[in-house]
Amino acid sequence: MHATKAPRIAIVGAGPGGLTCARILQRHGIAVTVYDHETGPDARNQGGTLDLHEDNGQIALREAGLLEEFFRLSRPEGQEMRQLDPAGTVLFHHTPDEGERFKPEIDRGLLRDLLLNSLQPGTVRWGHTLKAVDGPAEGPRQLHFADGATVEADLVIGADGAWSKVRRAVSGATPQYSGVSFLEAWFHDVENRHPDVAELVGRGSAAAADGERGLFAQRNSGDHVRVYLIRRVPADWITAAGLSIRDTDAIRELLLAQYRDWSPALRRLISDNDGEYVDRPIHALPVPHTWPHDPTVTLLGDAAHLMPPLGVGVNLAMLDACELALALAHQPTVDDALRAYETTMLPRAHETQRLLDHGAEELLSAELPDFATDSGR
Repeated sequence: MHATKAPRIAIVGAGPGGLTCARILQRHGIAVTVYDHETGPDARNQGGTLDLHEDNGQIALREAGLLEEFFRLSRPEGQEMRQLDPAGTVLFHHTPDEGERFKPEIDRGLLRDLLLNSLQPGTVRWGHTLKAVDGPAEGPRQLHFADGATVEADLVIGADGAWSKVRRAVSGATPQYSGVSFLEAWFHDVENRHPDVAELVGRGSAAAADGERGLFAQRNSGDHVRVYLIRRVPADWITAAGLSIRDTDAIRELLLAQYRDWSPALRRLISDNDGEYVDRPIHALPVPHTWPHDPTVTLLGDAAHLMPPLGVGVNLAMLDACELALALAHQPTVDDALRAYETTMLPRAHETQRLLDHGAEELLSAELPDFATDSGR
């Protein structure tokens, strides 16, 4: 960026997309501040595991100078994948080749720590819950936080996820419920406490569906497994049943009745979990989602193109972040950078949104998915 005065850049959201963008900007000597609503990096569990693909997420990590460290932390064995039928018969089993690096797995918490530790001290300002962005489109913009603080910026980057507050400054779109909900269950110390589950899931993941119900089980690091029970239900199905998310036993009884025809091995993924469930109704933005160009606000990742969780969200967020940071580093002005970035990002997002539209429904399909005929890719 060749402007005479360095722009004040504010990224909202300290997830993989926001942190990747900040890291690459700093590598190019561009100052940036990241604001996040959480009280600190350890405020909550960051979620399960994810795979970073060589044609998007890994490209971003290479530009961030973190690819080799990612490979040291990642689990290439996590690329193992099994597809079963409800009777427990294995229909497809992909085992990664020695040295296969197409999409190794890494826990979200490890990835976040990798990115956080690469930033200059003080880059992330914790405990900043954004309420709104206002100010003229030509800038400067004002970020208003819940504690009454106001920050002025020449560029605001919304990396604040599905329910983005930054999005409201450029788009009236809101995520809509897909009709499909995930219920997350955890298993700890699986090799000792849940050996049957460990054997079923293997080193990677295992999935099954019957057209109405599905499940997806995934090995995490630290001898953990997470299971996602996938069903076509109203978003408020728990309260409609007269329950709360803390009513673990009652929810388990309801689920076991719904999966009653499934094999005992698969039903253990419902009956034997440790602790409470986590309710995750699946939302998506309209297809396509776009907004009028704004010279001082842009979006990346889920804030720009929330889609069903089919393995591409974090990868696209990190690629968005990479391309935006490089545009800011090489274009003469912020406006030129945003135009260059959005010219590439929006068509890519539209195409992926189109391909994944109603993708949550496909997770319930009893048909063998495409990965079974594409070498696990």
